Amino acid sequence: MERPRVLIVGGGFAGVECARVLEHGLEAREAELTLVSPTNYQLYLPLLPHLAAGVVTPQSIAPSLRRVLHRTRLVPGGVIGVDTAAKVCVVRQITGETVNLPYDHLVLTPGSVTRTFDIPGLTEHARGMKTLAEAAYIRDHVIAQLDIAACCADPAEKAARLQFVVVGGGYAGTETAAYLQRLTSAAAARYAGRIEPDEIKWHLIDIAPKLMPELGERLGTKAMELVRHRGIEVSLGVSVKSVTEDTVTFTDGRVLPCHTLIWTAGVAASPLIGTLGAETVKGRLAVHADLSVPRMQGVWACGDAAAVPDITKEGGAVCPPTAQHAQRQGKHAAKNIMASLRGRLSTPYKHKDLGLVVDLGGADAVSRPLGKELVGLPAQVVARGYHLMALRTGTARFRTVANWLLNATAGDDFVRTGFQSGREATLRDFERTDAYLSAEAVQAQTGGRPNN
Repeated sequence: MERPRVLIVGGGFAGVECARVLEHGLEAREAELTLVSPTNYQLYLPLLPHLAAGVVTPQSIAPSLRRVLHRTRLVPGGVIGVDTAAKVCVVRQITGETVNLPYDHLVLTPGSVTRTFDIPGLTEHARGMKTLAEAAYIRDHVIAQLDIAACCADPAEKAARLQFVVVGGGYAGTETAAYLQRLTSAAAARYAGRIEPDEIKWHLIDIAPKLMPELGERLGTKAMELVRHRGIEVSLGVSVKSVTEDTVTFTDGRVLPCHTLIWTAGVAASPLIGTLGAETVKGRLAVHADLSVPRMQGVWACGDAAAVPDITKEGGAVCPPTAQHAQRQGKHAAKNIMASLRGRLSTPYKHKDLGLVVDLGGADAVSRPLGKELVGLPAQVVARGYHLMALRTGTARFRTVANWLLNATAGDDFVRTGFQSGREATLRDFERTDAYLSAEAVQAQTGGRPNN
């Protein structure tokens, strides 16, 4: 008999956890497992600021999928369309070739992309912090600004090169600003007096009235104090009005000479979701509490791209797009698929919040594990302990600890790799936001004739 085909879209927290649990819970004869991902690693997103600051190496936070998954077929590419009637996914492989993959059960975990707005110049000049390549590019770019400033004869040009703007007062933006500020402050000492630390200006801005409001009043205030103590200027209730190659204009009228704008103002569901013609909640795919997609037989969804009902709360709340939820939802989706394959009933996703951690570098951190508020070194121990626990392989954990220790004792050499120089580095280039097919193009591609 032909085995049921389980096709998982996306190699992030939800997708990999789903595949891993299916491998452990199903015998080989029970299902054929396939995972489609443009990368061959699982990126641990919360440590991207560490990578951008040179605290860890790429291999530490991007363990190979082949270390985690042993029986799942890995297809290198991205799903650019789904024909739910024919039960076929259209996949563009990394070679550029397009193929059709059939499924019996489809798990949609395509994740998210950086959320942008219709701001003049934003997509042309802003840099994101959502992928391994973006973090590596930002590191090169920031160090390049220091190198250029150190030999710049024009004081105005030097000041512009040493001015950096991070947009987004959430966890990603705050940690990015904190870690890169530590990077530039430490690097200034290597420029033989050509750059003084107080010449380097970091700005963190957000339209919200508070920094990381999810932390609560006390921890949010403490995080603000820690960030400002570093010399980072925090502007709340402010956003970007326009961007050019060498200026950033704020909505409060300020115009900053600046060559670096890092955009971390939230995420949006993968554009794949918008091609399905399904019900969405603020752009995320609406799903039942058991993670099944309404009116789509055999289709499940979880992670950042799915609006999963939070049954622990009232008022129609949905789970936030966090790594903690994605990992748990992937595991629960696997359990429900196994139940479906064995003729059993599925169960709703329900969670217990483990808390929040914010790592600002050094001994600076704020954490709220299981409702207990921590600041400073104890919070840092909890934050890094949580990250180590969340990394999927022992090798990744060992490398990460070794990187942390080496950076703490030997520092950084502030080397630019140069491998991204001379190429475009927009959000569209790195996050492939324009790769998806329309519903009509999907129908024309599949024609009800999948490639086996």
